[in-house]
Amino acid sequence: MGIKPLKDRVLLKPFKQPEKTSGGIFLPESATEKQQQAIVVAVGTEKKNIHVKVGDKVLYEKFGGTEIEIGTEKHLLVKSADILAIIT
Repeated sequence: MGIKPLKDRVLLKPFKQPEKTSGGIFLPESATEKQQQAIVVAVGTEKKNIHVKVGDKVLYEKFGGTEIEIGTEKHLLVKSADILAIIT
């Protein structure tokens, strides 16, 4: 299933959370803080207000976007204004 964002939306694939510490202790999802870094998967149709491109690593708002599942992977659909920075 493919998703093409509309208007000023951007589809992100968040980086995976570490499942265990460097010492080997497994971390439950509820004990880890949600990372705010992701890779841009698709860009909306209103490109004049969007300053990222597919493949960019970005930092996004903590509570921004809508979480969706594509296949078995979690993705995030956010407004371009919710993207705070491009990670270089």
